[in-house]
Formats: sequence, structure tokens, C-alpha cells
Amino acid sequence: MSLLGNAIWLIFGGIWIALHYLIAGLLLCLTIIGIPFGLQVIKMAELSLWPFGKDIVDHGRGTGCLNVFMNILWFFLGGIWIALHHLFWALVLGITVVGIPFALQHVKLAGLALFPFGKEIR
Repeated sequence: MSLLGNAIWLIFGGIWIALHYLIAGLLLCLTIIGIPFGLQVIKMAELSLWPFGKDIVDHGRGTGCLNVFMNILWFFLGGIWIALHHLFWALVLGITVVGIPFALQHVKLAGLALFPFGKEIR
């Protein structure tokens, strides 16, 4: 099921989402200050390429207040807008029964977009 879901996701826009995230991540990595944020955007590109069958978990490593600070900075500098974008598409896709699995993947991406630091994709 996840192979079919990923194939349909990829054909109907997943490749474009992943490509945009990858380009944005690489552009952020051009500056030293942007590298941590660029790595998180590349993490979102990985999840947006093949979202079915993957989960987002806290990796539980004790980096503590650095993750909290970076997540707060991320949230206000763009994470909220990315999450709202994914939630919009989740609402649009959730209207039909066929679109519900894809809406759930957008909700998963929205959760990662809000606070990506300290998260791991499995």
C-alpha cells in the first residue's frame, strides 16, 4: 500500500514539493548561519518525496535548549507559513474519500514543518 501511495503522491505533486524543499535547503546551506535550517529543509524534502510508510519521532538526544531555541526561531521565521500551507492542502484533499490518505501525509508534513529540530524520520 505504501508503494502505491508513494507512487501516486510522487506523480501528483510530491516530486515538486520535494524539489522546492531541496532547492530551498541548498540555498540556505550557502551561508554558515543558514546551514542548520537548510538541513531541516532537506529533511522535509526527504519526507515529502516518500511520505507513506514513514514516521516522525523525537530522536531523544539531549541537545536541550539549542533545539528549543532553534525551533522557536524556525517557527517565527517560516515554519508557521509552511505548516499552514500543508494544512490548507490537507483540508482541500480531505474533502474526498480518495484524498484522505494524502491529506494525512500533509498533516504529517505540517507537524514536521512547525518544529523540525530534534525530529528524526524513520
